[in-house]
Amino acid sequence: MTQPRPESPDVPFIPEISIERDSVTPLYQQISRPLSEMISSGWLAPGQLIEDEVAMANRLRVSRPTARRALEELVNRGLVIRRRRVGTRVAPRHVHRPLGLTSLYDDLEKSGYTIRTEVLSYEVVLADAEQALQLKTALGTETVRIRRLRYIDDSPLAIMGNLIPADVAPSFRELNEQGLYACMRSRGVNPYSAEQSIGARLATRKDADLLNIDAGSALVTMQRTSYDRSGRIIELGDHIYVSSLYSYHLQLFV
Repeated sequence: MTQPRPESPDVPFIPEISIERDSVTPLYQQISRPLSEMISSGWLAPGQLIEDEVAMANRLRVSRPTARRALEELVNRGLVIRRRRVGTRVAPRHVHRPLGLTSLYDDLEKSGYTIRTEVLSYEVVLADAEQALQLKTALGTETVRIRRLRYIDDSPLAIMGNLIPADVAPSFRELNEQGLYACMRSRGVNPYSAEQSIGARLATRKDADLLNIDAGSALVTMQRTSYDRSGRIIELGDHIYVSSLYSYHLQLFV
């Protein structure tokens, strides 16, 4: 690149782009393609702030919808994240997670991410009829219901809800410091098998506020029921992930 590298991630990067108005290539692609190359090659680092669409449109003398579409192309490819009050920034490294009975915390830690967890709620409740049926336990069994917000490299990644029998549930403090399965293993409880379903939905306003994304953004969903070796249910999980940062990896054989 002949353009100087950005000196600060918090100073908007202004790409030097030459617009050819007689070209058959749409104007938005003439903007998005060079930016895509800068990001994909690592020339622009994760977290780098990029010029906003209004400034870009004025500087390049294109319409605001054209500049917006160029940035949306990058969002759709998972290369940038656009957030309210934050602006457009180069996305953190994408999380490619193997499909298996593993902890998200452990998978992220092995991949070298900086991880932070915020416990949003921690409640000890007596299982109602629905919860008792889900956990296959007696009505009124003491149960812990938790909700956590997981960050990677200071970007919100996931909202994780869990329902756990109280006798195997980690404390509030432990969950702020470790992953759920690590906490369980330290108590002698080892996840042995699980049933899991993966899907997708759109972010609600409440989801969007926590994950710092736009309402209506795509989310990956995961529901998991985990068992110990005896067949006892030790965890019900209901998680959502920012789709631009997260995907599952499956290995298939003939």
